[in-house]
Order: sequence, then C-alpha cells, then structure tokens
Amino acid sequence: MQTYSVRLRSGQDLKKEIDAIVTQQRIGAGAVLTCVGSLTDVALRLANQDGPTVWRGHFEIVSLVGTLSMNGSHLHLSVSDSTGKTLGGHLVDGCTIYTTAELVIGVMPEIDYVREVDPAFGYKELVVRKRKKK
Repeated sequence: MQTYSVRLRSGQDLKKEIDAIVTQQRIGAGAVLTCVGSLTDVALRLANQDGPTVWRGHFEIVSLVGTLSMNGSHLHLSVSDSTGKTLGGHLVDGCTIYTTAELVIGVMPEIDYVREVDPAFGYKELVVRKRKKK
C-alpha cells in the first residue's frame, strides 16, 4: 500500500479537494485511512434522500470513511457540533474547511475500483478488478 498525507486548509471544499487528489494522483483504488479537522458548512446526502441537507456553524470531523477511485468514489462523513450532537451521511460538495483537515489516503496499486449498475437496485455499485499489467 502506498499512502498520501495531506493537510487541507481553511475555506477549501473537502470533497472537491479529495476528488482533485484522486485525479492528480490517478488513484484507481484507494481508501480514506483517517481524517480529522473542522468544518463551518456541512453538506450531506442523508439515507434515502435525493438531495443534500446543509448545516452551518462549527463542526468537528469525527470520521471520514470510504473508497476512492477515478472511476467513482464513495465517502461517508460524520461530524459533531458544539454540544456533541453527531450527524452523518454521504459526503457531497459543500463541506467547507474551518481551520484544517488532516487527511491520510491509502492506495492499492494492484487493483482498480469501478462502478457498475447493480440490477437489484439500479445504483452504480463497487466492482473490484485486478489491474492489468502494462
């Protein structure tokens, strides 16, 4: 496994920056190993909802987990507010970093993650493929 460690800065969009890293590093199969930091705006797609829900304030990143790929990433974010109330859902654009986000990504160079429609539900779901030797 190869790893990337990155510090994202105030004002950056968490998802857009992760997507940029995936594109720049040409990640075919990766995972978020850890992420800590804080956000002022949180945008999450909650379970079984079509669009995002947005909260404004100050939030701590409690966890960020998921798979990363140029062929489609899938990330879930949990944050807590100043009372400890925790929110979680599917990460979408619109999560603005407050002070920092310290991100560690692990990459598996021998495989690729792709997304294909699962006929049972109609959603694009993860398919793991061995990377072809060049």
